Amino acid sequence: MNEYLFSYGTLQHDEIQMELFGRLLKGEYDAANGYRLSMIENRDASAVAGGEEKFHRIAIFSNDSRDRVEGTVLEVTNEELLLADQYEPVDYIRVSVVLASGKQAWIYAAANPAEHAGGVKNVEA
Repeated sequence: MNEYLFSYGTLQHDEIQMELFGRLLKGEYDAANGYRLSMIENRDASAVAGGEEKFHRIAIFSNDSRDRVEGTVLEVTNEELLLADQYEPVDYIRVSVVLASGKQAWIYAAANPAEHAGGVKNVEA
C-alpha cells in the first residue's frame, strides 16, 4: 500500500529521489495549512563539508490557519517512507497531516517546535 509524503524541501528534487529511492516519485502540488517555515542550522559538520547546505528549511506547527507551507505531495511505498525517515535530520519528526487537497499525508516537522519558535530566520511560505 502506498503512502503520501509531503515535501517542502530536498525530497522534491529528482537527484535526491534517485539517490535515496532509486526512482523518480509521482507527485503534485499541495500545501500544509497551520504550518510555517523557518530555518535551522545543519549540525552535521561532515555533511556541510561534503557540500550540503549550512541551513535547512523546517516546518513548524503553528495551529494558525493563515500559515501555509507549499510543496509537493509524493506517493511512496512503506519501505521508501522508512528510507526517508533515515534521510531526515534528528531535528525533524514525521507526523500525519491533512493537506489542503484533503489528502492524509506525512510531513517532516520540527521535533521540538518550542526550540525553533523564533527560528534562525523566518521564511516566506
